[in-house]
Amino acid sequence: MTATKETRAEPGLRTVVAASATGTAFEWYDFFVFGALATVIARHFFAEAGETVAYILALLTFGLGFVVRPLGALVFGWFGDRTGRKTTFLVTITLMGVATVAIGLLPDYNQIGIAAPILLLVMRMLQGFALGGEYGGAVVYVAEHAPAKKRGLMTGWIQTTAALGLIGALSVILITRAIVGTEAFDEWGWRIPFLLSALLLGVSLWIRLKLNESPAYRRMEAEGGERRAPFKEAFGTWRNGRFVLIALFGIMIAQGAVWYCGYFYARFFMERVLRVDTNTIDLVMLAVTAVSAFLYVFFGWISDRIGRKPVMLFGMILALIAIFPGFQALTRAANPALAEAQASSPIVVMADPATCALQFDPIGKTAFASSCDIAKNVLSNAGISYSNVEAEPGSVAVVRIGSIEIPSVEGEGMDPAALKAARAGVETRLKAALLEAGYPAVADPERINLPMVFGILMIFMVAATALYGPQAAALVELFPTRVRYTAMSLPYHVGTGWVGGMLPAASFALVAWSGNIYFGLWYTLAFTAVAVVVALIWLPETKGRDMDAIGS
Repeated sequence: MTATKETRAEPGLRTVVAASATGTAFEWYDFFVFGALATVIARHFFAEAGETVAYILALLTFGLGFVVRPLGALVFGWFGDRTGRKTTFLVTITLMGVATVAIGLLPDYNQIGIAAPILLLVMRMLQGFALGGEYGGAVVYVAEHAPAKKRGLMTGWIQTTAALGLIGALSVILITRAIVGTEAFDEWGWRIPFLLSALLLGVSLWIRLKLNESPAYRRMEAEGGERRAPFKEAFGTWRNGRFVLIALFGIMIAQGAVWYCGYFYARFFMERVLRVDTNTIDLVMLAVTAVSAFLYVFFGWISDRIGRKPVMLFGMILALIAIFPGFQALTRAANPALAEAQASSPIVVMADPATCALQFDPIGKTAFASSCDIAKNVLSNAGISYSNVEAEPGSVAVVRIGSIEIPSVEGEGMDPAALKAARAGVETRLKAALLEAGYPAVADPERINLPMVFGILMIFMVAATALYGPQAAALVELFPTRVRYTAMSLPYHVGTGWVGGMLPAASFALVAWSGNIYFGLWYTLAFTAVAVVVALIWLPETKGRDMDAIGS
């Protein structure tokens, strides 16, 4: 659509920001509902897998929605640069809403078998595909309306939609669970937050239909937009391609690692490892998210004054410093009995390494029948940290809990019924020994230091928001108008989709492999460290750039 075809009155900057932010918040809501309900979804759609495997499969399904986001970024980025920002993000929000409602209507595994998780995967892929185009459109649209000296502030409102979406998701889940009861919620009430997306979709579409095309895009159209080739210009030229790489490795891999570690892995860690009650986790995360929501705008505003680069580097470095001591402190605050037991009665698995497999089987074909696997499976399901000691070849694995030793059982060659009974026997003995050694089955609500938990999580949020708040302005200021949607969307969604989206599943897989509940944090630390180096050396400062002059 050219400028001559625009007849609607120009909306004010506040309307532009509000309309863009509302739709983006809705799409984040859709994504976060799934993440917050990963445990419930695991039980309904991966019922035949073991507890640990089902949980990781649910996280992988959650992550799959992120994996396809770069494809959505490429497709919708191309359309956004060729046909306009407004039309494109109307399409993305509709697709996202339809897929989310569909998840709420899906039959589970007990009703239709393997078709249930397959359909769930398809809907997650549609969600991710849509969000791949949504974010870039909203950010570019706002940035191209905003004054140069307020670009960080204005795009900061788009960044805060992630927090608003999470607040909405957690609020709806908590209210629904309170109304229908925990048992009914786990059985069927979990569908309600997904179905509510139909209402939110209608509101978002109504608001966005009031918008015009962005001024920068219309100016470019008037100058000869038919000659654009977004893919070739964005990725086939070194002038733009090098900034795509810098954006990915100097900003986005850190953003994906830090943000998803603070918001999602911390939640899953408290639920799966620390065994904190789900309602308590939701309330704490809701409080943390609500308090930290303004920080996106604050750090965007700060970046308008001192620059994008120093603010983002502050977030990265804070994350590097805080991540390991922060999660260790979180254990002591949320489940002090677990921390005390780990200190007084550390757990050691003494086994022949040749008999020990990774405690993860995505296709459900591994029997996990060796004495080592049987013992480790119990510990992994309980979220218990342990170390490994090499034993004599062919020996039966032994679990040492403090000074107590519990031999496992060699299950190789047993029929399924006998193997099941052997596992149950080992599980019974190990759980009894764990309780005797002080390892709690669940976190004691009376001993949870909620102010400390809140404070620790806020440190993670400060790191995440310092990195995320100025990020949108930094990305759009790297690329010219002709390819801006395409060029900034791809590194954003590779970083958030591949690095961030796979973080929970990859981190828990690392924990299952190592036996150390903190080992999964190396995933976040490694990606963030790489980004710090790249940003320090190659990332330019972009504050205050003329959007129409970039690349000229």
